[in-house]
Amino acid sequence: MSTSSSPTVVLVHGAFADASSFGGLVAQLLDDHIPVLVLAVPNRSLNGDAAYVGAVLATIPGPVVLVGHSYGCAVATVAGTSDNVRTLVYLAGFVPDQGESLGELAGRFPESDLATALVPTPVPGGVDLTVAADKFPAVFAADVDPVVARTLAVSQRPLSGAAFEERAAAAAWHTKPAWGIVATADHTINPDLQRFGYQRANVATLEVESSHLVMLSQPTVTFDLIKKAVLAVSD
Repeated sequence: MSTSSSPTVVLVHGAFADASSFGGLVAQLLDDHIPVLVLAVPNRSLNGDAAYVGAVLATIPGPVVLVGHSYGCAVATVAGTSDNVRTLVYLAGFVPDQGESLGELAGRFPESDLATALVPTPVPGGVDLTVAADKFPAVFAADVDPVVARTLAVSQRPLSGAAFEERAAAAAWHTKPAWGIVATADHTINPDLQRFGYQRANVATLEVESSHLVMLSQPTVTFDLIKKAVLAVSD
């Protein structure tokens, strides 16, 4: 694959994770000569995080395949209205509509195990949420290498609780094509919630037996889907 004609894959991590959650996937993309950029999302507010992503997207010449995981899917949904974003890829995530909050979307479905695993921490200006470290592997990463899961559990990037209540300022899926993976063994985001969002957004969907961290538990499947999106943009 020629790097000169390839879109840039931009990876947007979710809550309770950081850019390292894409480590294995990044290696596969680079080995296939696909340009890639992994962002460090502030996880402060849905539209604020999307504005940050949008500012970075504006610095990238050429087309972009915007990939989100979990909460990062919602961020990508808002930020994906940027002119150079050609397509979206959703990994086990929230796909809100314009004017819809994540709390509102999640409230339509039975709670996942995440609800009883969250730890609130008062911080200046609000409350940060993390996943209890002892519950993190089962809730987030049941099929991930236990050493990796334990490391991720103690290196989480918190999410501001306010992000769940903020209404999405835009929904790029109304005008941009999208691909997505439903993680069918997900204990963080109800798989039916994922299915609902994907169906509503007309996402080309693949269902995979995986925990929430599908890019770590099923890296090749995830890579293959992203490459399909890349090739569709390159054609």
